[in-house]
Amino acid sequence: MQAANPRRGYILGLSAYTIWGLFPLYFKAIAAVPAIEIIIHRALWSALFGLIVLMFWKHPGWWRDLRNNPQRLAVLALSGTLIAANWIVYVWAVNNGRMLEASLGYYINPLVNVLLGMLLLGERLRRLQWVAVVLAATGVAQQVWHVGSLPWISLALALTFAFYGLIRKKAPVAALPGLVVE
Repeated sequence: MQAANPRRGYILGLSAYTIWGLFPLYFKAIAAVPAIEIIIHRALWSALFGLIVLMFWKHPGWWRDLRNNPQRLAVLALSGTLIAANWIVYVWAVNNGRMLEASLGYYINPLVNVLLGMLLLGERLRRLQWVAVVLAATGVAQQVWHVGSLPWISLALALTFAFYGLIRKKAPVAALPGLVVE
């Protein structure tokens, strides 16, 4: 295992968020394609690429381990359903001019993560963390107020992504095999 390299982590994180931030431009360019079709292509091509990588990666017996454990497969089926729902709503929102609500969903998501962590994982916040949560919640509340109605798109994105993250955190499956199955 490699030693942690914070600089590399920052570069990879910034790269990931830049790519994620550019997705709306791509989805707008293919707006004529239904959201479900875009997600099906994403899933199929990701699975194919993941399988190719797994063939050359050191994950011997990953499929046998999953196949022999129906509970793990069920967990991955649930997490796959949640992330697919998240992406379908996201692509639909982008292609239908609902970017503010889509963006708001990803601002609400960390608050839902904190709530789930406290309620389901027994996590406790320190005083400064509470201040940060209150400030973030205040900002989100202001944006919800400006939307003027219940932002169902935002809530759907926040909840599906938060529960996806919770399930993947608890699933005893390595990241790449889990992604391929999802």
